[in-house]
Amino acid sequence: MADYIAASGELADKLDWDKSPLIPAVVQDSSTKEVLMLAFMDKQALQLTLESGYMHYFSRSKNRIWKKGERSGHTQKVESIALDCDNDALLFSITQVGAACHTGHKSCFFHKLDSSSAKELESTFSMDSACALESKTLESNALDSSPKAHASDLSQAYDIMDTLYHTLLERKSAPESSSYTASLYAKGVNGFGKKIIEEAGEVLLALKDKDSGQIVYECADLLYHILVGLAYYNIHPEQVLAELQRRLGLSGLEEKARRGQ
Repeated sequence: MADYIAASGELADKLDWDKSPLIPAVVQDSSTKEVLMLAFMDKQALQLTLESGYMHYFSRSKNRIWKKGERSGHTQKVESIALDCDNDALLFSITQVGAACHTGHKSCFFHKLDSSSAKELESTFSMDSACALESKTLESNALDSSPKAHASDLSQAYDIMDTLYHTLLERKSAPESSSYTASLYAKGVNGFGKKIIEEAGEVLLALKDKDSGQIVYECADLLYHILVGLAYYNIHPEQVLAELQRRLGLSGLEEKARRGQ
């Protein structure tokens, strides 16, 4: 990996970034040679990959860099790298931990197509069809209060939490004067811990005042500072959600008894 770090600047310079700020990254299992996934990298994601030895990508949907396996543990260790003939794509040979695809499949390319699937494939990539489908979906969601629509809302809420968490991770290494959050991290646990206690008090006062708008506002402040604390120890909020899910259907008395064991 030291060789990758030394060559990071050289590799980045070889790539044709003028065509696009994002470079396609084809990922292949180093043992079986099976293609596992296709993702995209910007310069920073490439640099992080070369420095750490583990695959990092740029998410176009979330507009941020992410490390493969940061939540699932399904990391990808870089074994070798190849540059294509046009200098605008990379092939990574990696060692995969667990599944490469978020669906649980080993590879993202698990939909097998044959000649009879050609028309279906053409329809899938038709811009008119895609726009019509998107319009229909948005219209349907606007009127839909079903569990499926509710699940979509929960997914959006999770994305907000995930984006905020990664923003906080970036603030940890930022200069103290660059932002309010960076100044909290500079003060350490005592600094943001004091704010958590302070914001909890504000929530209590809002509850006593029975002001629903203020309750929501103060709870948002409290939650933000709790997330600051979680990010300080690299604890993704998903772990807290998983703990809440574990407690679902478990009485308070049972949980208290479990802790006393």
